[in-house]
Amino acid sequence: MFNFLPPLILIFVLYILVVRLLGKSALAQLTPHDFAALFFLAYVAFQPIQIDTYFQSFIGIIGIGLTHYALSRMSLMDGIKHLIIGQPTVLVRNGVILPENLKKSRFSLDELLSVLRASGHPRVKEIEYAFLEPNGDVSVIPKRESAPLTPADMGMELPYQGIPLSVIVEGKIQHRNLSLIEKDETWLLEQLKKQNYTSTLPIFFAYVLDGDNTIHTSEYPPPN
Repeated sequence: MFNFLPPLILIFVLYILVVRLLGKSALAQLTPHDFAALFFLAYVAFQPIQIDTYFQSFIGIIGIGLTHYALSRMSLMDGIKHLIIGQPTVLVRNGVILPENLKKSRFSLDELLSVLRASGHPRVKEIEYAFLEPNGDVSVIPKRESAPLTPADMGMELPYQGIPLSVIVEGKIQHRNLSLIEKDETWLLEQLKKQNYTSTLPIFFAYVLDGDNTIHTSEYPPPN
């Protein structure tokens, strides 16, 4: 009854290893051949496994879940975490692209430039570091002189603006969020009446900033 479980777990682990061998670039931007490879890998890997009953499905789910949990725990161990998760790869250092690391990561120059443009850093010379992370994302750290100014850089202290909490979504009152700001439906309707609303139905979205009792509303757009 449980004969299918060891092959299932073995193929699951093997599938993860093969995906790791495909490289982080396969996870960063799914090109047509990357997508096809991942899809057919899954199809070929699990096609031979025969699961006929709900009980077998239940056992298989538990088995995969426990295997995933074990791998997650192992990924926290210093000795083997890099084998399971991988390590970040430096693609750009001090404004210079590293071709050898691109080649090692199987990450094309066109893909890198596309990711840099999408992240708002089209000029490579203005980048201090760009890392290809183990999950396929590209982290970009601009040079200090090219980084955007923040209020802290200019010695400015901005007032706290609060966190927006939705109180009406598609005409429906969000009672839970009202309770978070210690208000109720009666208070909400009174505030809406001050804005000439007799009902919540015309309101598509409304929110309140914590620490501020002003309700900001947005109505349904007029029909075309």
